[in-house]
Amino acid sequence: MRARRPPHRLFLVAAVGLALGVAACGRGRDEAAPEKDDRVVATVDDRAVWASDVRREAVAQGLICEDDPLDVSSELFRLVMDEVVDQKLLAAEAERRGLDDSPAAQRRLQAVRERILGDMLVEKVVSGAVSEQAVERLYAEQQRLARTTEEVRVRLILAPTKDQADAVLGVLGQGAAFEAVAAQRSIDDATRYSGGDLGYSTLDVLPGAYAAALQGKTPGQVVGPIQTETGWAVLKVEDRRAETPPTLEQARPQIVRYLTYEGVRQLLEQLRGKAEVEITRGGAETPPPAAARTSAPPAAGNAS
Repeated sequence: MRARRPPHRLFLVAAVGLALGVAACGRGRDEAAPEKDDRVVATVDDRAVWASDVRREAVAQGLICEDDPLDVSSELFRLVMDEVVDQKLLAAEAERRGLDDSPAAQRRLQAVRERILGDMLVEKVVSGAVSEQAVERLYAEQQRLARTTEEVRVRLILAPTKDQADAVLGVLGQGAAFEAVAAQRSIDDATRYSGGDLGYSTLDVLPGAYAAALQGKTPGQVVGPIQTETGWAVLKVEDRRAETPPTLEQARPQIVRYLTYEGVRQLLEQLRGKAEVEITRGGAETPPPAAARTSAPPAAGNAS
């Protein structure tokens, strides 16, 4: 399973930089395990490669999710371990050539260190905001809002001109089945073979012209023609119902992302409020960007 990249800017992938920054520390076989039940899976010139090093690299590359296990006997583990070994070999050779002493190297290593420390702060501070209680509380609010929202099921026939759309209305007025006319005349290839069915959705996610035309219409009513960027639309209201909210497990990923974004935004807002930040570009001083620009994703109440 390929993991998604973490949703906020502090969760940066620093696998290669981390290897270059940390490999300089000699880690022998007798070093204490960095994590509980950790084990040495390889050594490079007597520097230990721990199972947790390999797993962290796999997460950084998006090969597994943060909470997924990684069996040390698996092919994926072996492939990622080879990459970690290669990183250590490259880092050791860079040290031998004195590349780590250059100002450019020191700046890049410092940047990696700051990223890692930022990640650790976020994990420590923000993780408390992404508790099961917080997820369930936001889900309950989503459920409450969903009960007041209506979904409409719509069918579409898209014609290239208004005259052809008027002709469609005439055929429908004579009793032709909407689905059959959609299959014969609609130029919308995405829906014509399913009878023009757009499925269920709330009006707020439909094109503005569609939403306005469908407002207050009852099942069975046909509306149009409506001019759009791609042609002239004739719509039929197939059904209306109370919105069906997602289950907690379906909504959980989006809720967690939302809570994480909010936690990071609030943390950055606090830090910017206490710090003196001056941004200059090309020698001209400009006001520091507002912390609020670290925006959250759409509210979890819109999850579907």
